[in-house]
Amino acid sequence: MSPQEMLVRRIRRALADRRTREVSMFGGLSFMVDGALAVSAGSDGDLLVRIDPTRRDELAARPGAKPAVMKNGREMGERWLQVDPVGLAGEDDLAFWVGVGVAARPD
Repeated sequence: MSPQEMLVRRIRRALADRRTREVSMFGGLSFMVDGALAVSAGSDGDLLVRIDPTRRDELAARPGAKPAVMKNGREMGERWLQVDPVGLAGEDDLAFWVGVGVAARPD
């Protein structure tokens, strides 16, 4: 099983109690929660996370977190972080980041 497939399974478990839709975008499998993008599982097992930009410094300081960068090398902007697999090692780690993504969705 690929790193992305393993992460997708874990995200599905973390979002089991939410209404979700899965969409291929950003080179990964994105999870729409109540119609808005929250997180996306990348092909290398990394996680793209929508964030509240007022928490950017705090969240970027967590293990494995860094600015999200598009394939063309440009940063995605202040509302996105990428979390490497090292920052997603435990189920509590993943649940934290999925919660961040869900909470940061636009109203």
